Amino acid sequence: MDLVPRDIQIAPLRKLDDFLLESARFQLPDFKNLEKVNSRVTANLLYYQTNYFIAMTVIFVIIGLFAPGKLVFGCLASALAIALFIYLANQKPAVNAFKTDHPVMTIIGVFGLGYLFVYLFSCATVFLLATLFPMLLMFIHASLRLRNLKNKINEKIDALGIKKTPMGLVLDFIGQEFDKLE
Repeated sequence: MDLVPRDIQIAPLRKLDDFLLESARFQLPDFKNLEKVNSRVTANLLYYQTNYFIAMTVIFVIIGLFAPGKLVFGCLASALAIALFIYLANQKPAVNAFKTDHPVMTIIGVFGLGYLFVYLFSCATVFLLATLFPMLLMFIHASLRLRNLKNKINEKIDALGIKKTPMGLVLDFIGQEFDKLE
């Protein structure tokens, strides 16, 4: 089974006018209808995914310019924690058995170890700001941005599986069903 399909496509970059400026329409979602909010967020994540990736990269770089050492150490510490876990899982049968029997505890342990490494390098704040702040902004935009006709057509194409994009793969991985989008 391929984790990443070979026919993956990059979604087009949407115009800044459509993404953020004059023709963009924003409105608070109706939180009484969470299914509709979920549909809006998912559709916007799929439609504006390239814009979101660029925005996240720019924010990450800007934060990195203010504290490059801390950000690099934070990234390295997180990568080290993940690499250590993968090594232990592959080399130690007891670790692999624990991973299979207790998947939630394993994830908590990996994140805990990763946070410990980041904390030890005193980089937690910079690393978390550089990674989570862009995701928060992306979620806020996707929640507030009203969909347009192009967005709805693109959503139906993704639902049919005709086009595989990075965001489509991520949403599919976390169990988001495209065919239930309104």
